[in-house]
Amino acid sequence: MRIRHFLLPLLVAALAVARESAALDAQARLREPIGTGRQSVQAEKPHTIVVGGRPRSYLMHDFSRGRQAPVVIVLHGGGGNAENAVTMTGFDRIGQREGLIVVYPNGTAARERVPLLTWNAGHCCASAMKSGVDDVAFIGAVIDALVKDGRADPSRVYVTGMSNGAMMAHRVGRELSTKIAAIAPVVGALFGDERPPAAPVPAFIIVGADDAIVPGAGGSLQVRALTGGGSAADHDVAPAIEQARYWAKANGCGTPTTTARQESTVLEWRDCVSGAPVVFHTVAHNGHAWPGGAPGRAGAAVPTKDFDASAQMWAFFATQRRGR
Repeated sequence: MRIRHFLLPLLVAALAVARESAALDAQARLREPIGTGRQSVQAEKPHTIVVGGRPRSYLMHDFSRGRQAPVVIVLHGGGGNAENAVTMTGFDRIGQREGLIVVYPNGTAARERVPLLTWNAGHCCASAMKSGVDDVAFIGAVIDALVKDGRADPSRVYVTGMSNGAMMAHRVGRELSTKIAAIAPVVGALFGDERPPAAPVPAFIIVGADDAIVPGAGGSLQVRALTGGGSAADHDVAPAIEQARYWAKANGCGTPTTTARQESTVLEWRDCVSGAPVVFHTVAHNGHAWPGGAPGRAGAAVPTKDFDASAQMWAFFATQRRGR
């Protein structure tokens, strides 16, 4: 009995160490790009670039194997960050398979100790919008740096993002239309007062049929956590379909075709005088989440597994080049 009492504290301590080690290993796995092994990912350290006197950071996962490659820029949602976007979207799985450079930029926060990062998409969101952060210049500078050092194929730079990141993808498409080959906003929105882009931009747009955060019919964003009680945006969002109509008009497209599938209803504008198509998916059984990915945080909407947003948008991106 004495031996048992003596060994019991040691056993408890050993179990605690094992649990802590397992937890740390799980955290490490979460930081790894989804769908890739530790030895197969060429993940660079965070990069920093100064834009307008402000240091900005981004992760770059280079799967190009030393060749000039297409670039996909993935913008996290409001309150997220670059590492969160890696986990949520699983886009490294596509990057590794296709030999891409996948870039995950970080937004900005009002306070460093409370890293609720957002993008200035015009009417949203939170501190980035209120402070007038020039996120367009940041994304443009990242693209220029990749093109200058010969890594990026300048005719194949694509931008996607979720929620606030999707709104930012729209803005980048409008304001950097001469640098962007296509965009793919996911569960985002427009606000109805956007100016036309300087050049046509192909668009692959995804919304969730059950989105309770960005209302499909338009109206107020149903989120306040980014600002501690205030509104994240200073303007109501337009109905979801207006995203597609905006780009269809800008790209000189005709009448869309509609196809109802089990996983989504899709409207496609393929007859476009500019040659820049527009595709609009309403994904069934999907709320405010990246279809086919992972929830953005604990308690967030669980994405459907019947629609792989990352794979679907890459299939679209792969057919688009700037300077068609």
